[in-house]
Amino acid sequence: MLLHIIARGKIARSPEEELVERYVKRIAWPVKLTELPETGGRIPEPQTPSRLVLLDEKGQNCGSEDFARILERWRDDGIRECRFLIGAADGHSEQDRSAADLLLSYGKATWPHLLARAMLAEQLFRATSILAGHPYHRAG
Repeated sequence: MLLHIIARGKIARSPEEELVERYVKRIAWPVKLTELPETGGRIPEPQTPSRLVLLDEKGQNCGSEDFARILERWRDDGIRECRFLIGAADGHSEQDRSAADLLLSYGKATWPHLLARAMLAEQLFRATSILAGHPYHRAG
């Protein structure tokens, strides 16, 4: 299953970008990164059966193992792409929220977009490691 991170804003060369790249390179599943402008720009349409996850402060606070099981279930149900949308500074619209298959939160705190991207990349690596039976999850 393709893990597709779609983020508003450019990450540019930064410590956060290096952290995102470090985790993305370690994920055994295919990963695609798409950057959109802060405003405007179109979210690419999925070409295969997909699920949409919005990182949203109003979302579900999901543990790593539960998150891994969600991805596993979608993968085993034939979903070919899981799209993770990180919104702009003003968050997501109600229309986007209602269209999502999962609203995912990293707690009640508001996180800078660059850190949210790094946190998502790490959680994707952790989830795929859990599903592969890799000891990273227990060592981390």
